[in-house]
Amino acid sequence: MAAIAQPVQLRPDAGSGALDGGSERYEKTLRELAGLYRDDAAFERALASDDGAPVYWVESSTVDRGPGALTVGVSTLEPGRVGREYAMTRGHLHGKAEHAELYYGLAGTGVILMDSLDGESRAIEITPGVAVHVPGHWVHRSVNVGAERLATLFCYGTDAGQDYQLIAEAGGMATLVVAREDGGWTTVPNPDHRGYRAGAVL
Repeated sequence: MAAIAQPVQLRPDAGSGALDGGSERYEKTLRELAGLYRDDAAFERALASDDGAPVYWVESSTVDRGPGALTVGVSTLEPGRVGREYAMTRGHLHGKAEHAELYYGLAGTGVILMDSLDGESRAIEITPGVAVHVPGHWVHRSVNVGAERLATLFCYGTDAGQDYQLIAEAGGMATLVVAREDGGWTTVPNPDHRGYRAGAVL
């Protein structure tokens, strides 16, 4: 009989975005997000003053890879804007599209932006103590609409996988989260969005 996975204690640090007890980390710099924002000129201006530090990072714990296993982690996104658009993660649909994901706010003010594969869009604010349940078949990303780091605790089935290319192929998500003239955030349609590819549901 194969050895079973061992329990671990996880301690998220909302301020630093660290996950004590985690086993994996990845990060993205602004330069690695070329093509994510619509305003190319604003992106080039942001790059000109960028120091190369990560703009978002993920620390996670995966103790098993078999059926029923969970990946738990902390996603941290620095504040800022590129043109009118707020700082955001790349976003994804799960490789097994039926898999859901849970986000729980630890720090900051953000939006979980979602597109269903049948044409609906939702933007739900997330703050400390607020959870957002993303059902299966919804493309989703985090957007930081505040002045501080946005940190969320997340959990999904390890075998769900992620499809990051889907959004780029569609010309971005259907909705943009942008700054209002009088402050705060709002959503507007993305004129570049071409719809998600056939066969996205696996």
